[in-house]
Amino acid sequence: MAENGELTDIFDTGDIFANRELVRVGHVPELDRVVGRDEEIRSVGSALAAATEGGPPETTIIYGKTGTGKSLVSRCVTRQASRRAANNGTALEYAYVDCSDYQTETQASRELARELSENLEAGESIPQTGLSAVDYRDITWDLLSNHEVDSLVVILDEIDKLENEDLLRSLSRARESGKSDTFIGVICISNKIEYRERLNERVDSSLQDNELVFDPYGAKQLRAILENRKDAFKSGVLSDEVIPKTAALAAREHGDARKAVETFYEAGRLAEKNGDGQVTAAHVDEAITQAEVNRFHRLVSGQTPHVKYILRALAALTASEEKKQFRTAKIYDLYTTIATQEGSDPLSHDRVRRLLKEQAFLGITESEHTGGGDREGSYLVHRLMRNPDIVFNALNTDRGI
Repeated sequence: MAENGELTDIFDTGDIFANRELVRVGHVPELDRVVGRDEEIRSVGSALAAATEGGPPETTIIYGKTGTGKSLVSRCVTRQASRRAANNGTALEYAYVDCSDYQTETQASRELARELSENLEAGESIPQTGLSAVDYRDITWDLLSNHEVDSLVVILDEIDKLENEDLLRSLSRARESGKSDTFIGVICISNKIEYRERLNERVDSSLQDNELVFDPYGAKQLRAILENRKDAFKSGVLSDEVIPKTAALAAREHGDARKAVETFYEAGRLAEKNGDGQVTAAHVDEAITQAEVNRFHRLVSGQTPHVKYILRALAALTASEEKKQFRTAKIYDLYTTIATQEGSDPLSHDRVRRLLKEQAFLGITESEHTGGGDREGSYLVHRLMRNPDIVFNALNTDRGI
């Protein structure tokens, strides 16, 4: 509230951002804003070149880790190809399907028809349910025919998440089988380099040999990406160390441009939330810490209360003692205290030992046998794989603290 007791503007966006869309995940910028991927842009452009003149686009498989620009380059280049085709008097349309959201053949076929209808501004009502995958693809073939589309490019992102290969097979053979007169090419995007090896021989034989690998970004490339989006912020708001620090930390940890841009945005949002007039390196540190807390919270949010008590015990030991590996018995003693304080009956020692080992599969803990000498023999020790402050913050968030 203001000093006179009246509410201040609850919708005030502050003085940090000029165009926050530029630093939001999912934003597809103009092609000239895509940096550090010149060779990959040329390769994808080459695969679509014939389609800009009414010919067939080449099917391409793109591999790479998350955040290496696979989806961004594919969508930007395809959109640019569609514009070039229009200038050439040719109808090149495209549709993007995220297979991590639409994993069944029917879901992905429905989303393909919906995307195409929307891009064509066809006004076609695509039923959410009640049709088979084949029926949804028939809608796609009709849209292509009715709107006299010369070429279609379908981007299947995270294609390895699809339950089967039927959609890819149908698209790659649509013209050959007489389903459509439109030339159809597919850009298959996968995080798994072995994806093509898993395809059956018939589907594989219908694909071209265009394969691209996107490597993780380096610090220089990440810095250029952030520099190219700094006009998301108002003039003078970014301190000099923000972009170099964000890029260096991202390059060291993962080389993921998506996470770097997300950190860039979150740092600005924290400054905005705090009412600060400038985004500083401290905001970057806080944004990275909060992102870790959020990721860990997602990992543990579905766990049972007793697993959370165990993790709280291990985090407390890690924070208070110099050594970072602890025997099951020591963790169990503190766990029983925490469980009792929370009003729960402790689980058995053996059950806690097994739950600790299960957390290793999630990358939360690490368990190993170590030698205890002639007197003790070998025994199991456990180590927390996260900063204990991250664990405390995530568990407190889970409790609503």
